[in-house]
Amino acid sequence: MIRKCKKCDIGKVVEIWLNGNLDVHNFIEEGYWEGHVPTVREQLLEAEVYVYETDGVLHGFVGMQDAYLAGIFVKLESRCMGIGKQLLDYVKGIHETLTLNVYKKNQKAVEFYQREGFLIVLEEKDPDTGEEEYT
Repeated sequence: MIRKCKKCDIGKVVEIWLNGNLDVHNFIEEGYWEGHVPTVREQLLEAEVYVYETDGVLHGFVGMQDAYLAGIFVKLESRCMGIGKQLLDYVKGIHETLTLNVYKKNQKAVEFYQREGFLIVLEEKDPDTGEEEYT
């Protein structure tokens, strides 16, 4: 079931965010992600966040800032089950247009978003990480 994130979910959501970034962005130093945990926690409290939950277990979430898709994160053991697509379809149903950034080296995510109809409109270097990313 997809539902709006509650304040009591934030700890688990941050954990999924951190573990997801460490797993799929292994080309970026771990300390970068770990150092952003406090800021991300604050941002999540202000953002539009939806979680995917079954039987009281959070499997993933999607974060939005207006029409900007800040990220879709699914726990490692819950991946490849269609959860990310369901979360994306959910926010597509709420927002007329969506934009996002994705690291070029995160090829699985690039392929997923292209398969779901996203087009690459810009390629530039992320000033914080020095990594190439697509918009």
